[in-house]
Amino acid sequence: MEDPLIEISQQLGRALTEQKLTIATAESCTGGLLGHLLTSISGSSGYYLGGVIAYSNAVKESCLDVRHETLAAHGAVSEQTAKEMAAGVRERMGSDIGISTTGIAGPAGGTPEKPVGLVFIGISTAEETVAIECHFKGGRGEIKESTARTLLNEVYKKFNSRV
Repeated sequence: MEDPLIEISQQLGRALTEQKLTIATAESCTGGLLGHLLTSISGSSGYYLGGVIAYSNAVKESCLDVRHETLAAHGAVSEQTAKEMAAGVRERMGSDIGISTTGIAGPAGGTPEKPVGLVFIGISTAEETVAIECHFKGGRGEIKESTARTLLNEVYKKFNSRV
């Protein structure tokens, strides 16, 4: 039985290849899982340009052009930060698509305002940059996998339907 995360990575890879699109990743709470999944597919060098694991705010600012003001006003786990991460990696890497993850995978680190399982995923293209708020249950590994699955599915839905 095929791993569902690898399966969606393959489907996304086919869609990106068919449309001659490239993708880059900016990961915080997934810690490199997206890059791992995308590069698990043979031929991924044709569409995956690279990624940044930006766990600290300093790296988000210096490597992804997340504004200090955004982090100060909204925090690392926010819609605004997810958008700036996705746009920043797209622009820095020169890819057609930039995707990002920022959230609280737990078990520690949650607050009433931002509980464990709160994740924002970002998708950026030259036309638009969007972020989606997600709430996942489970342990740290489950939250990371749910984040990766959700983001890869969202990107696949968005780009598989293009003519």
